[in-house]
Amino acid sequence: MREVISPLDTGEPLGPLPQEFAAIMRPELPSLIKEIGVEVTRAYPEYARLLSGPNGQAIRVGVEQSLSSFVDLVAEPSTSTSLRDDMCRRFGRFEAYEGRTMETLQGAYRLGARVALRRAKKVGRSYNFSPTLMLSFADALFAYIDELESLSREGFLEVQSQSGEQSEAMRRRLLHLILAGRPVPRTAIAELCEQTGWTLPEEVTLVAVRTPAGLDRVSADRDILADLSDPQPHLLIPGPLDDARRSMLDQSLLGSRAAIGLTVPTALASDSIRWARRVLELVDSGVIEDAPFVLCEDHLITLWLLSDPVLLDQLAQRELAPIAKISATRRERLVETLRIWLDTRGTAAHMGELLDVHPQTVRYRMRNLESIFGEQLIDPESRFSTEAVLRALQLRARSEESAP
Repeated sequence: MREVISPLDTGEPLGPLPQEFAAIMRPELPSLIKEIGVEVTRAYPEYARLLSGPNGQAIRVGVEQSLSSFVDLVAEPSTSTSLRDDMCRRFGRFEAYEGRTMETLQGAYRLGARVALRRAKKVGRSYNFSPTLMLSFADALFAYIDELESLSREGFLEVQSQSGEQSEAMRRRLLHLILAGRPVPRTAIAELCEQTGWTLPEEVTLVAVRTPAGLDRVSADRDILADLSDPQPHLLIPGPLDDARRSMLDQSLLGSRAAIGLTVPTALASDSIRWARRVLELVDSGVIEDAPFVLCEDHLITLWLLSDPVLLDQLAQRELAPIAKISATRRERLVETLRIWLDTRGTAAHMGELLDVHPQTVRYRMRNLESIFGEQLIDPESRFSTEAVLRALQLRARSEESAP
């Protein structure tokens, strides 16, 4: 009859296996490793192909290392596990490189543990292992398997993180190329699209994000291109900003305010972001009312009128030349009256209410304006130019009033 091995006090909670247990386990390792190999490759054919490939020997060494380490730790709990730890992380990295999830490797680990437990029960009958010892073995074995899985997950996540960072860098590069426009070769864009798995759309919508900018990648659509590290953070949305995309931005921008550019052909993406950024500037200057999301399409005339400040000065100088030599106070009153008339084409009474003056005063000013400007107020083209200048000057004045 072989020696009976049992914990010192079977009434105590499960604890470490007795060290002498390692001497019984070690001779079982060679045949146990083969048995585990057969069971695992039968359950997971992909591992059968790997074992017969160029990495087969390394995988076998890793399996042997993992099982031997368990026995070594039973014999001496302070034994170093650095080799085992490195091997488990390599297994995890390999799964990531192969494009698999951790589920297959976890399944293989747990199947190996069941085979080992089955062998322990068989050996236990020969050595008359106590039920408590068998429970201790099972407890220690599955705790060990959890440790192996955790180490492998570290390697798996390491590769995923590096892959994610590399992919994100390529996506930012793709975004920069799209915004650069010509003369960037379309072949360069096509190559990055292929590498990142991103489909080049016919139309795009650019979004200028106010700093500090944040983006919840879990909530954001996968096809969004983003560069929030740029001094002027921005996103590219394939296609138009429909209700679904709007809802996605609400959730993923983490409270950051933004201006939505126009939906344009992809070749004009740089114009869309330019307009969006200009809208943010006009919000800051008080010309456009602030909101969580400001749509460029709601402010096209404002964008157009204030697109070139120097040109506006030149137009204003030309259109308002007839009153340039009039005193500033009188000129200001005439310009205000002219603007109201161009805006409303209203009666003297209506204009008087808007200007807070008597209708007779309005008539007097209008006679002066007709005398000063003459044909400029009759010719449609000239009148349009004058009206555009006055509206632009009013918008700029609003901006100057809001400046600190």
